[in-house]
Amino acid sequence: MKVKTRKFTLKSLAIHVSTWVFIIIIIVPILWTFFTSLKTPVEIAKGTILPEAWKWENYRLAWEQAEFPRKFLNSFIVAITVTLGQIVTSAMAGYALARMEFKGRELIFSIAIASMLISEQIIIVPLYVLLAKLGWIDSYKGLMIPWFFNGFGVFLFRQFFLTIPKDIEEAAIVDGASRFRILWQVMLPLATPAVLTLFMFTFIAEWNSLFKWLILIKSPEMRNVQLGLTLFQEQFIAQYNLLTAATIIVSLPSVILFLIGQRYYIKGIAMSGVKG
Repeated sequence: MKVKTRKFTLKSLAIHVSTWVFIIIIIVPILWTFFTSLKTPVEIAKGTILPEAWKWENYRLAWEQAEFPRKFLNSFIVAITVTLGQIVTSAMAGYALARMEFKGRELIFSIAIASMLISEQIIIVPLYVLLAKLGWIDSYKGLMIPWFFNGFGVFLFRQFFLTIPKDIEEAAIVDGASRFRILWQVMLPLATPAVLTLFMFTFIAEWNSLFKWLILIKSPEMRNVQLGLTLFQEQFIAQYNLLTAATIIVSLPSVILFLIGQRYYIKGIAMSGVKG
Protein backbone atom coordinates (compact mmCIF):
# COMPACT_ATOMS: atom_id res chain seq x y z
CA MET A 1 0.00 0.00 0.00
CA LYS A 2 2.86 2.34 0.80
CA VAL A 3 4.41 1.73 -2.61
CA LYS A 4 1.11 2.48 -4.37
CA THR A 5 0.64 5.65 -2.32
CA ARG A 6 4.13 6.83 -3.18
CA LYS A 7 3.60 6.18 -6.89
CA PHE A 8 0.31 8.01 -6.79
CA THR A 9 1.92 10.95 -5.00
CA LEU A 10 4.79 11.15 -7.51
CA LYS A 11 2.32 10.96 -10.39
CA SER A 12 0.16 13.70 -8.89
CA LEU A 13 3.24 15.84 -8.25
CA ALA A 14 4.39 15.43 -11.85
CA ILE A 15 0.93 16.37 -13.15
CA HIS A 16 0.73 19.45 -10.91
CA VAL A 17 4.24 20.61 -11.81
CA SER A 18 3.68 20.18 -15.55
CA THR A 19 0.32 21.96 -15.28
CA TRP A 20 1.82 24.94 -13.48
CA VAL A 21 4.70 25.12 -15.95
CA PHE A 22 2.19 25.17 -18.79
CA ILE A 23 0.14 27.88 -17.05
CA ILE A 24 3.22 30.03 -16.44
CA ILE A 25 4.30 29.70 -20.08
CA ILE A 26 0.88 31.02 -21.14
CA ILE A 27 0.39 33.70 -18.48
CA VAL A 28 3.84 35.34 -18.51
CA PRO A 29 3.59 36.73 -22.09
CA ILE A 30 0.06 37.97 -21.37
CA LEU A 31 1.19 39.78 -18.22
CA TRP A 32 4.22 41.19 -20.03
CA THR A 33 1.96 42.57 -22.77
CA PHE A 34 -0.46 44.06 -20.22
CA PHE A 35 2.26 45.72 -18.12
CA THR A 36 4.02 47.03 -21.23
CA SER A 37 0.79 48.65 -22.42
CA LEU A 38 0.73 50.72 -19.22
CA LYS A 39 4.35 51.90 -19.30
CA THR A 40 6.06 54.94 -20.76
CA PRO A 41 8.69 54.52 -23.51
CA VAL A 42 11.38 55.36 -20.94
CA GLU A 43 10.24 52.56 -18.61
CA ILE A 44 10.20 50.12 -21.52
CA ALA A 45 13.78 51.09 -22.42
CA LYS A 46 14.87 50.59 -18.79
CA GLY A 47 13.31 47.13 -18.73
CA THR A 48 11.28 47.62 -15.56
CA ILE A 49 8.86 44.81 -14.76
CA LEU A 50 6.00 46.90 -13.38
CA PRO A 51 5.06 50.39 -14.56
CA GLU A 52 5.87 53.14 -12.10
CA ALA A 53 2.77 55.12 -13.08
CA TRP A 54 -0.01 53.17 -14.76
CA LYS A 55 -0.62 54.99 -18.06
CA TRP A 56 -4.21 54.05 -18.88
CA GLU A 57 -4.30 56.84 -21.46
CA ASN A 58 -2.17 54.59 -23.68
CA TYR A 59 -5.39 52.73 -24.52
CA ARG A 60 -7.14 55.95 -25.49
CA LEU A 61 -4.20 57.00 -27.67
CA ALA A 62 -4.03 53.59 -29.34
CA TRP A 63 -7.79 53.63 -29.98
CA GLU A 64 -7.63 57.07 -31.58
CA GLN A 65 -4.38 56.76 -33.53
CA ALA A 66 -5.26 53.35 -34.97
CA GLU A 67 -8.71 54.67 -35.99
CA PHE A 68 -10.36 51.62 -34.46
CA PRO A 69 -14.07 52.70 -34.37
CA ARG A 70 -14.67 52.13 -38.09
CA LYS A 71 -12.45 49.02 -38.14
CA PHE A 72 -14.33 47.52 -35.18
CA LEU A 73 -17.62 48.12 -36.99
CA ASN A 74 -16.34 46.43 -40.16
CA SER A 75 -15.04 43.43 -38.21
CA PHE A 76 -18.27 43.07 -36.25
CA ILE A 77 -20.54 43.31 -39.32
CA VAL A 78 -18.57 40.67 -41.24
CA ALA A 79 -17.98 38.38 -38.25
CA ILE A 80 -21.60 38.31 -37.05
CA THR A 81 -23.02 37.94 -40.58
CA VAL A 82 -20.67 35.10 -41.55
CA THR A 83 -21.34 33.42 -38.19
CA LEU A 84 -25.12 33.52 -38.58
CA GLY A 85 -24.83 32.42 -42.23
CA GLN A 86 -22.73 29.40 -41.27
CA ILE A 87 -25.14 28.44 -38.48
CA VAL A 88 -28.08 28.48 -40.91
CA THR A 89 -26.37 26.54 -43.72
CA SER A 90 -24.66 24.09 -41.35
CA ALA A 91 -27.88 23.37 -39.45
CA MET A 92 -29.82 22.64 -42.65
CA ALA A 93 -27.07 20.50 -44.16
CA GLY A 94 -26.40 18.70 -40.88
CA TYR A 95 -30.08 17.89 -40.40
CA ALA A 96 -30.43 16.57 -43.95
CA LEU A 97 -27.34 14.37 -43.60
CA ALA A 98 -28.40 13.07 -40.19
CA ARG A 99 -32.12 12.43 -40.68
CA MET A 100 -33.00 12.29 -44.39
CA GLU A 101 -32.35 9.30 -46.64
CA PHE A 102 -31.28 10.19 -50.17
CA LYS A 103 -28.82 9.02 -52.79
CA GLY A 104 -25.31 10.40 -52.43
CA ARG A 105 -25.71 11.39 -48.77
CA GLU A 106 -22.44 9.81 -47.65
CA LEU A 107 -20.59 11.31 -50.62
CA ILE A 108 -21.84 14.80 -49.77
CA PHE A 109 -20.82 14.32 -46.15
CA SER A 110 -17.37 13.16 -47.25
CA ILE A 111 -16.98 16.23 -49.46
CA ALA A 112 -17.97 18.47 -46.54
CA ILE A 113 -15.34 16.82 -44.35
CA ALA A 114 -12.71 17.05 -47.09
CA SER A 115 -13.40 20.78 -47.50
CA MET A 116 -11.89 21.35 -44.06
CA LEU A 117 -8.51 20.39 -45.53
CA ILE A 118 -8.63 23.21 -48.08
CA SER A 119 -7.17 26.49 -46.83
CA GLU A 120 -8.00 30.01 -47.95
CA GLN A 121 -4.59 30.36 -49.61
CA ILE A 122 -5.40 27.56 -52.06
CA ILE A 123 -8.69 28.97 -53.33
CA ILE A 124 -8.01 32.69 -53.04
CA VAL A 125 -6.87 33.20 -56.68
CA PRO A 126 -9.93 31.66 -58.41
CA LEU A 127 -12.12 33.22 -55.73
CA TYR A 128 -10.63 36.65 -56.38
CA VAL A 129 -11.26 36.27 -60.13
CA LEU A 130 -14.88 35.29 -59.49
CA LEU A 131 -15.49 38.12 -57.03
CA ALA A 132 -13.88 40.62 -59.43
CA LYS A 133 -16.28 39.55 -62.19
CA LEU A 134 -19.21 39.97 -59.79
CA GLY A 135 -17.94 43.39 -58.69
CA TRP A 136 -17.65 42.26 -55.07
CA ILE A 137 -14.04 43.26 -54.45
CA ASP A 138 -13.71 45.78 -51.62
CA SER A 139 -17.26 45.12 -50.43
CA TYR A 140 -19.07 43.38 -47.58
CA LYS A 141 -20.60 40.85 -49.98
CA GLY A 142 -17.19 39.63 -51.09
CA LEU A 143 -16.04 39.28 -47.49
CA MET A 144 -19.13 37.44 -46.28
CA ILE A 145 -21.04 35.35 -48.83
CA PRO A 146 -18.20 32.98 -49.96
CA TRP A 147 -17.65 32.07 -46.29
CA PHE A 148 -21.24 31.06 -45.49
CA PHE A 149 -20.36 27.36 -45.85
CA ASN A 150 -18.30 25.57 -43.19
CA GLY A 151 -17.44 21.87 -43.36
CA PHE A 152 -16.79 21.76 -39.64
CA GLY A 153 -20.22 23.23 -38.94
CA VAL A 154 -21.90 20.58 -41.10
CA PHE A 155 -19.98 17.85 -39.26
CA LEU A 156 -20.79 19.37 -35.85
CA PHE A 157 -24.54 19.64 -36.47
CA ARG A 158 -24.80 16.22 -38.12
CA GLN A 159 -23.10 14.53 -35.19
CA PHE A 160 -25.21 16.45 -32.68
CA PHE A 161 -28.49 15.70 -34.44
CA LEU A 162 -27.60 11.99 -34.37
CA THR A 163 -27.61 12.15 -30.55
CA ILE A 164 -31.21 13.42 -30.43
CA PRO A 165 -33.77 10.58 -30.05
CA LYS A 166 -35.86 9.96 -33.15
CA ASP A 167 -39.00 9.70 -31.01
CA ILE A 168 -39.04 13.48 -30.62
CA GLU A 169 -38.93 14.00 -34.37
CA GLU A 170 -41.50 11.29 -35.06
CA ALA A 171 -43.92 12.88 -32.58
CA ALA A 172 -43.60 16.19 -34.43
CA ILE A 173 -44.23 14.46 -37.77
CA VAL A 174 -47.39 12.83 -36.36
CA ASP A 175 -48.57 16.29 -35.32
CA GLY A 176 -48.23 17.42 -38.93
CA ALA A 177 -45.01 19.42 -38.70
CA SER A 178 -42.94 19.79 -41.85
CA ARG A 179 -39.23 19.03 -42.04
CA PHE A 180 -38.43 22.73 -42.07
CA ARG A 181 -40.54 23.37 -38.98
CA ILE A 182 -39.06 20.36 -37.18
CA LEU A 183 -35.55 21.66 -37.83
CA TRP A 184 -36.10 25.21 -36.59
CA GLN A 185 -38.65 24.64 -33.81
CA VAL A 186 -37.68 21.19 -32.49
CA MET A 187 -34.17 20.13 -33.42
CA LEU A 188 -32.31 23.43 -33.35
CA PRO A 189 -33.42 24.43 -29.81
CA LEU A 190 -32.19 21.03 -28.61
CA ALA A 191 -28.86 21.64 -30.36
CA THR A 192 -28.08 24.85 -28.46
CA PRO A 193 -24.57 23.66 -27.43
CA ALA A 194 -23.72 22.99 -31.08
CA VAL A 195 -25.08 26.39 -32.12
CA LEU A 196 -23.05 28.21 -29.48
CA THR A 197 -19.95 26.17 -30.25
CA LEU A 198 -20.09 27.02 -33.94
CA PHE A 199 -20.89 30.64 -33.05
CA MET A 200 -17.74 30.89 -30.93
CA PHE A 201 -15.52 29.12 -33.46
CA THR A 202 -16.70 31.15 -36.43
CA PHE A 203 -16.93 34.55 -34.75
CA ILE A 204 -13.43 34.31 -33.26
CA ALA A 205 -12.00 33.04 -36.55
CA GLU A 206 -13.62 35.87 -38.51
CA TRP A 207 -12.65 38.47 -35.91
CA ASN A 208 -9.02 37.37 -36.17
CA SER A 209 -9.09 37.02 -39.95
CA LEU A 210 -6.40 38.89 -41.84
CA PHE A 211 -5.53 37.07 -45.09
CA LYS A 212 -8.78 37.60 -46.99
CA TRP A 213 -8.89 41.25 -45.92
CA LEU A 214 -5.38 41.80 -47.29
CA ILE A 215 -6.40 40.37 -50.67
CA LEU A 216 -9.98 41.62 -51.07
CA ILE A 217 -9.86 45.07 -49.46
CA LYS A 218 -8.38 48.19 -51.05
CA SER A 219 -10.01 51.23 -49.44
CA PRO A 220 -8.96 52.32 -45.90
CA GLU A 221 -12.57 52.64 -44.71
CA MET A 222 -13.15 48.90 -45.34
CA ARG A 223 -10.26 47.64 -43.19
CA ASN A 224 -10.88 45.41 -40.18
CA VAL A 225 -9.19 45.45 -36.78
CA GLN A 226 -6.50 42.90 -37.67
CA LEU A 227 -5.49 44.76 -40.81
CA GLY A 228 -5.59 48.00 -38.86
CA LEU A 229 -3.39 46.49 -36.15
CA THR A 230 -0.86 45.31 -38.76
CA LEU A 231 -0.61 48.79 -40.27
CA PHE A 232 -0.49 50.32 -36.81
CA GLN A 233 2.46 48.06 -35.96
CA GLU A 234 4.35 49.30 -39.02
CA GLN A 235 3.60 52.91 -38.14
CA PHE A 236 4.34 52.72 -34.42
CA ILE A 237 6.93 49.97 -34.30
CA ALA A 238 9.06 51.84 -31.73
CA GLN A 239 6.14 52.71 -29.42
CA TYR A 240 5.62 49.35 -27.79
CA ASN A 241 3.30 50.77 -25.15
CA LEU A 242 0.76 51.86 -27.78
CA LEU A 243 1.29 48.73 -29.85
CA THR A 244 0.63 46.39 -26.92
CA ALA A 245 -2.37 48.49 -25.88
CA ALA A 246 -3.81 48.17 -29.38
CA THR A 247 -3.16 44.41 -29.33
CA ILE A 248 -5.10 44.03 -26.08
CA ILE A 249 -7.99 46.12 -27.41
CA VAL A 250 -8.26 43.92 -30.52
CA SER A 251 -8.03 40.69 -28.48
CA LEU A 252 -10.67 41.58 -25.87
CA PRO A 253 -13.81 40.58 -27.86
CA SER A 254 -12.45 37.09 -28.55
CA VAL A 255 -11.37 36.59 -24.95
CA ILE A 256 -14.68 37.79 -23.52
CA LEU A 257 -16.69 35.61 -25.91
CA PHE A 258 -14.66 32.52 -25.02
CA LEU A 259 -14.96 33.13 -21.27
CA ILE A 260 -18.73 33.52 -21.56
CA GLY A 261 -19.33 30.48 -23.74
CA GLN A 262 -16.60 28.03 -22.76
CA ARG A 263 -19.06 25.79 -20.88
CA TYR A 264 -21.24 25.38 -23.98
CA TYR A 265 -18.15 24.98 -26.15
CA ILE A 266 -16.92 21.99 -24.14
CA LYS A 267 -20.39 20.44 -24.08
CA GLY A 268 -20.89 20.92 -27.81
CA ILE A 269 -17.55 19.32 -28.70
CA ALA A 270 -18.15 16.40 -26.30
CA MET A 271 -21.67 15.61 -27.54
CA SER A 272 -20.83 15.97 -31.24
CA GLY A 273 -18.62 12.88 -31.07
CA VAL A 274 -21.05 10.48 -29.40
CA LYS A 275 -22.26 8.85 -32.64
CA GLY A 276 -20.48 8.35 -35.94
